[in-house]
Amino acid sequence: MAGGWAMVPILICSAIALAIVLERCWTLRRKSVLPPGLGDEVRQWARSGQLDPSHLDTLSNGSPLGELLAAALAVRNQPRDLIKERIEDTGRHVIHRMERYLNTLGTIALIGPLLGLFGTVIGLIRMFMEVMAGGIGDPAKMAGGIGEALICTASGLTVAIPAYVLHRYFRSRVAGYCVEMEKQATALLDDLTLAPAVASPVRPRRMPTSATPDPG
Repeated sequence: MAGGWAMVPILICSAIALAIVLERCWTLRRKSVLPPGLGDEVRQWARSGQLDPSHLDTLSNGSPLGELLAAALAVRNQPRDLIKERIEDTGRHVIHRMERYLNTLGTIALIGPLLGLFGTVIGLIRMFMEVMAGGIGDPAKMAGGIGEALICTASGLTVAIPAYVLHRYFRSRVAGYCVEMEKQATALLDDLTLAPAVASPVRPRRMPTSATPDPG
């Protein structure tokens, strides 16, 4: 209340930022995005042929990495270029979901200081209006306007600084996950497209034996 009505949007932004941070911390846990051992397990399934539609659906709904690998397995009998294209298309959707709400968090980090500055301007305007109406004989009125301005500025910065730091942190975490998922998808792609060639190597042709010389 000491900061005036300009504190209302700052408090709303702080509540939204807190909700986004808690939700992203839960959603972007490493074990929920990259379950340990999932890549090796899926490649073993692909080698043994233990794949069916229900199995792929369970894999796709389990984690972002599982969704990416399931997309590759769904077209495993297609040429390598088509499988790679499906992985890239699915990867864009997966990354978009992992970055959900991060733009909102970045917007809050951007407008937090502006809202604080707006509250500062409002407080200074109110102070000067009171000075114009009653003169400078009452220092309490001036102190109230200055206090309102400083409280709004401090509140805006208090919301913006953590929001900006966490926004950059979540972006970095998503980028790291993308690199790991790309490695797992590439390994599965190699197993799906290169395994037949490795399993059936070209055997060298056997040289014919020399004919027995004619004794005559």
